[in-house]
Amino acid sequence: MEKKAVENLVAYCGLYCGECFARKGMIADLARDLRKELRRTRFDILAEAMSEVSYFKVFKDYQPAYEVLGAMVKFRCKRGCRENGGNPGCKIRTCCRKKALTGCWECAEYFDCPKLDTLNATHGDAHRKNLNILKRKGVPGFLSGKKHWYIKPKNKSKN
Repeated sequence: MEKKAVENLVAYCGLYCGECFARKGMIADLARDLRKELRRTRFDILAEAMSEVSYFKVFKDYQPAYEVLGAMVKFRCKRGCRENGGNPGCKIRTCCRKKALTGCWECAEYFDCPKLDTLNATHGDAHRKNLNILKRKGVPGFLSGKKHWYIKPKNKSKN
């Protein structure tokens, strides 16, 4: 992949789209293939029968699990953030574009920005850690090092 294309995978929020499982598509492909095989073998019928046996009682939840796999099949993103991939209503992307910023790391208020909080549930503190790296090292330095996708948030309250 050429240098500019790789740089375009650095999202405004500091995440690296090249690490995104929705963009890679492997999970979606595996979920699709598993659903196909489950249908082919009529596993729903087997799961229902097996759920009557105490050892296999978990199979009573087969249908919701099959529906989760269906949602995973749809979880794809072919374009990076800079190409309008991901969340179509991303306020972070809108803000950076409005301010003509390459990314949040160029904004003086990025670390405490409430817009970044929307990523906490799915990425923890990873985007903030990436933004700090981007601020210090720039895009080339960030790309040559570790790119964080999820970091468990630190407990910020002192109880």
